[in-house]
Amino acid sequence: MAMAPRPRTTTRDPEELTRRLTAWLDTRLPGARATGVSVPESNGMSSETLLFDLDHPEPPLRGCALRLAADPDAYTIFPVYDMKRQYDTMRLVAEHTGIPVPRVLWLEEDPGPLGAPFFVMERKEGRVPPDVMPYTYEGNWLHSASDAERADLEDATLRIIARLHDRFPVEHARHLELPGDGSPLQRHVEAQRAYYAWVVDGRLRSPLIERAFDRLVELWPDDPGAPVLNWGDARIGNIIYDGFTPAAVLDWEMAALAPREVDLGWTVYLHRFFQDLTVSFGQPGLPDLLRRERIESRYAELTGHTPRAMDFYTLYAALRHAVVMLRVAYRQVHFGEAAVPDDPDRLILHHDSLAAMVQGSYWS
Repeated sequence: MAMAPRPRTTTRDPEELTRRLTAWLDTRLPGARATGVSVPESNGMSSETLLFDLDHPEPPLRGCALRLAADPDAYTIFPVYDMKRQYDTMRLVAEHTGIPVPRVLWLEEDPGPLGAPFFVMERKEGRVPPDVMPYTYEGNWLHSASDAERADLEDATLRIIARLHDRFPVEHARHLELPGDGSPLQRHVEAQRAYYAWVVDGRLRSPLIERAFDRLVELWPDDPGAPVLNWGDARIGNIIYDGFTPAAVLDWEMAALAPREVDLGWTVYLHRFFQDLTVSFGQPGLPDLLRRERIESRYAELTGHTPRAMDFYTLYAALRHAVVMLRVAYRQVHFGEAAVPDDPDRLILHHDSLAAMVQGSYWS
């Protein structure tokens, strides 16, 4: 992991984007120009982010961030990028919960101006726990923090998740209902099955992922409970912190109506993903951060809801992440950055931990 080249995150020309963005801005705010356009190092392989300043005598805000749907010709990570869904979700979360979501400014659904739909939002200053190299490795601000500072960050983050689940009125999230029959949890899992089928269409299937889907059926919760608005990508790497306090909660493209534990399982497992990788490379990591038992007990204190069936939900998180990782790997194959091994499960970076979860030995 430390030596491998990072997969490409864009196929777009930044100079061309700047020119086209300035032309588009003039249609929304005559005379406005985009200056200082940059692509953050943390840009992912799904939607892309551009940072820029708005040059205008009376701008609605100066520092802007633009969230651009993935280039449809660049072997996208997800089959659909619904920017209006994200835009509406961010606006509603800010309106109903007071969670620090960046203020959204403009939505453009026409792919013509930049080649794909996008929206513009407020740019927030601060620092984000890095993904590359992961914050569990030495040499970054979170790893260098004190135990007390990391505890403050963890608690503040969990308060954000608890507030979202408790305060957001579900009736305002009907645009996030997933298609299909059955409960919100059944629809959520079926959507993941459909996503996996799309990922492996024309490619080798993953026996491990398919065993994990079978194991979910065996562990299915007796009572999933009432759905709430789930952030979807609930992890500290999607928060901008001012010191150790959340200043902006980002990346709402996976938001959905689902049981509370879908978010909690993702929060717990995505940290374990980085922690396990770090340990495998001979570093201690941050084993005391985001521990499952503490997350469960603290969430219960904050909300009055005791998390249930967390073996199911942490397995589900690891499974969902495995499908994404498989798509990322096949994207690398598409661009000639990797080759397909005889065992496609080896394309999944956390195959050992996922296998242990399927076997029931991971948390023992």
